[in-house]
Amino acid sequence: MSFSLRSLWPVCRHACIVGMVGWMLHAVLVVSADPPDDLNWPSFRGRFACGVAAGSAPVQWDVQTGNNVAWSTPIPGLGHSSPVVWGDRIFLTTAVAESGKSQLKPGYYRDIEPVEGDGSHEWRVLCLDTAEGRIFWQQTVHTGVPKTKRHPKSTHANPSCATDGQYVVSYFGSEGLYCHDLDGRLRWKKDLGVLDAGYYLSPAAQWGVATSPVIHGGRVILQCDVQIDGFLAAFDLNNGSQIWRTLRDDVPTWSTPTIDVRPGRAQILVNGFKHIGGYSLEEGVELWRLSGTGDIPVPTPIVAHGLAFITSAHGGLPPIYAIRLDAAGSLTAGQANGAIAWHKSRGGNYMQTPIVVGDYLFLCSDGGVLSCFDARTGVRHFRQRLPVQQTYTASAVSAGGYIYLTAETGQVVIVKASASFEVVGTNRLGETTMATPSIAAGTIYFRTRRHLVAVRQ
Repeated sequence: MSFSLRSLWPVCRHACIVGMVGWMLHAVLVVSADPPDDLNWPSFRGRFACGVAAGSAPVQWDVQTGNNVAWSTPIPGLGHSSPVVWGDRIFLTTAVAESGKSQLKPGYYRDIEPVEGDGSHEWRVLCLDTAEGRIFWQQTVHTGVPKTKRHPKSTHANPSCATDGQYVVSYFGSEGLYCHDLDGRLRWKKDLGVLDAGYYLSPAAQWGVATSPVIHGGRVILQCDVQIDGFLAAFDLNNGSQIWRTLRDDVPTWSTPTIDVRPGRAQILVNGFKHIGGYSLEEGVELWRLSGTGDIPVPTPIVAHGLAFITSAHGGLPPIYAIRLDAAGSLTAGQANGAIAWHKSRGGNYMQTPIVVGDYLFLCSDGGVLSCFDARTGVRHFRQRLPVQQTYTASAVSAGGYIYLTAETGQVVIVKASASFEVVGTNRLGETTMATPSIAAGTIYFRTRRHLVAVRQ
């Protein structure tokens, strides 16, 4: 059977991510006490992808006047990776076209055709200082024509870096996995081959990767759900050697894995279409699985109140699952039982990773509809449309009891993290914004189309 690229129905906002997804992209998990936690945001969505920062952050700023804007640094190229922060350093990736021009098509549309003729690129890792936004160093890790194509809303630098305060790991899909020390010296690199992440019903629609690496316990965890021979793998952080690799029979996905460690179990949580599940951190052995949900999974699993929250919203019903972290074996989709604490057949997210703040689970749809549930029971408190009626790709983050929701137009809506819907305000960044922001030491870092902006009281 053949498929026309224009005739298929994809709600095709997946591979951007930032993180994707989102985006989408995209998470680093680190255990360290130095520097203090409030100075670090070492991953997509911070520690364990929770998205919640210690302390508070500004709720009002003005990029044009400079009010509560510490600095704005131009970033070359095109990328949707989130900034990650360790102490006084920020790490970011980008892909710079040799032509100096990279087209980006934000918004909501149904065209799934990839970008053609993107030309030669340089894939770079950048390190900036938190105080003034100066670029400490930037390293070009690969140069050439991309081995796979990207979606018009995506980039060749979607995955966010991972750092443990000693090393920083960056991932560029078919262009490789890299590890530098904090001064920019390359420690090791790995060629993982051609990793084709595209629409499984139309393989010619290549969209680019978005899953971010995860660091935990001296290991780099990477989920590579691609068209052929997808896998979940663990690599030694010190030298890049492969510790284990577990094959996954799934379609391409754009979700970052999350690690959960508690007495008696250390597991890697993954989203998927055929195979949502948990794997042992030590050996990569499957612990539990769930199938039959969205066929283009982007949101990262998050953990709170002893539950893993997993969602998707493409190719059928948009479910939300709250799965107990001691789950085992094969679970049945759509049924609450001993392992599934609660579920909703509708209300799930397509692009954005949800967020739990206190007792409440929040999900923002692509169209800017915010829902709030009791995280433990699934009781819905509200479902309200945000005042900025635009497309949303970046995932929500939180600080000081507020939630920051960033529209693609660069407008940031701030709401109270409570059971009642209350908008605190709206601020503008002045550029297209699709990357998920980061928060550390009271500063919000927004990666816009051409800048990295530090919002600080």
